[in-house]
Formats: sequence, structure tokens, C-alpha cells
Amino acid sequence: MEIENYIASGILELYVAGALSPEENLEVQHYALKHPEVEKEIEAIEGAMLQLTAAASAGIPPSGFDGIRDELDDVIVFKPSASEKRTNWATYLGWAASLILAVGLLWVYRENDSLKTEIEVSQQEKENLEQQIIEARSEVADTENILNQLRDQNVTVVALGGQTVSPTSYAKVYWNTEVNKVLIDAQGLPEPPPGYTYQVWSLKLNPLTPTSVGLLDDFVNNEKRVFELPNENESEAFGITLEPEGGSESPTLEQLYTLGVVGP
Repeated sequence: MEIENYIASGILELYVAGALSPEENLEVQHYALKHPEVEKEIEAIEGAMLQLTAAASAGIPPSGFDGIRDELDDVIVFKPSASEKRTNWATYLGWAASLILAVGLLWVYRENDSLKTEIEVSQQEKENLEQQIIEARSEVADTENILNQLRDQNVTVVALGGQTVSPTSYAKVYWNTEVNKVLIDAQGLPEPPPGYTYQVWSLKLNPLTPTSVGLLDDFVNNEKRVFELPNENESEAFGITLEPEGGSESPTLEQLYTLGVVGP
């Protein structure tokens, strides 16, 4: 990062333009010897300056510096045989102007590139913020929807207590008999081991007849631990067992985690 900042500082352009002090020139040469990327950048700047200089010089007509040369003639006395020397003044001025133009263009390019980067970062931050707002609104909407379902007058609440395999486990079933749906609050269940999932069962007690209500899929990623499942059964009790992924045709009673009877 230090070398990147050094390259972006503009000192290499000044070095190529010959605008640095001898001490600063030595410092740049030291960096170039020590860091190949610095040397490569210097070569790139030199090449860019040569191209820009050639292009700028090619576009200047021979009479482009006549005004400057006339002013110089007023100060410096030229001999008739020194016409070649006066021509050299125009050449030197052209190269100097082109070099200044090249340095200026490189600086503008770097500033423009830096500005583009800042704009891209700001745009990304804006998009991230918008996404966070959308997610927050969605989460609030989900919470309100759950609360509205729990407060419905047709909801029957069934508490499920822990069983032998996991005495500390617990869950709640919110059964809306009007729309035949259940909300399972599984906050009291431990995370299932890899390759397993929880399965909810509707039970008839006499005789004991289990019917699968559904799976608590993606349990780990569900932070609320609230699951909505259809239930058109005449349920007298609910149970939750741990089953292999994909569920089972009948409950594994040895893996019965919670069980609760529907009240009167």
C-alpha cells in the first residue's frame, strides 16, 4: 500500500519532467531500484510523455512560436548567421510546452481516475444501504405478519414439552383452525446435527395415529426459529421428532424431542 501511495503521489511524473531536486531524484532512483513496480511506472510515464509530446509537437505549426521568438529577439541580439540558433529556440520552447502539457494531462488523468474510484465506492455504499433498508423493512413486515397471526382469535396455542431424548427442549404450536395452518415456534430446540432435520407430526390419540405436518427445513439459517406449515388434520396432539434429511414416513419415537396435547 505504501508503494501504491508513492506511485499515486505524482512525484514520478515530476521526476520524469526533471522538476525534482538532486536529493529527490536520488530518492526516486532508490525506490525504482528497490521496487520493480516503481521502475515500471517510470517507464510507462516516459513512454506516455513521449507519445503526448510527439503528438503535441506535430500539431504546432512552424509559425506557432513566432511571437515568442520576436520577443526574445528584442532581448537577445542574434547575428545574421545565427538563424539556425533561433530555430533551436522555437524547438526548445515547443518541447517544453509539450512536456508541461504531458505532465498536466497525466495529472488530470490520475485525478479523473481517482474521482471515478470514489464515485464507484460511494455508489456501492449507497446500494448496500438501500439493500439494508429493504431487508430491514422486510424483516419488520415478517414480524408484523407473525404477530397478527398469533393474535388471531381462531388460534389455539399448544405447548410442547421436552421428552426423554432431550428433556430441556420445548416448542409451541400456534394452530389457526380457520385457515388450517400452524406456526411452530422452535426456539427451544437445539440445532439439528448435519444430515438431520426436525419433522412435525399431528397426532390422533386413540388409536395413536401420526400424520406428518412438515419439516423445519433450513433450521440453522432461520434466526427467528418460526416456521409456517399447513395442517388440515383433526389434531389432538403435536410432536416433533429428529429425522434424516427429507423426513420419514413415520416418526422415530426414540428421537421424539417435544410433545404436547391440544387443550379443550
